[in-house]
Amino acid sequence: MSAHNEQTSHDPVEDVVKHIPVVIPVVGALLIFLLAFIAIFMA
Repeated sequence: MSAHNEQTSHDPVEDVVKHIPVVIPVVGALLIFLLAFIAIFMA
């Protein structure tokens, strides 16, 4: 019998972290366009 019994657990944080380099610039760009639209609409 093997005393070294490893089970790979699913970590949801790793799924989120690998998408951060894409999500942050996209959200930033959307925020900039939203703020620019508001500024033009209010002017």
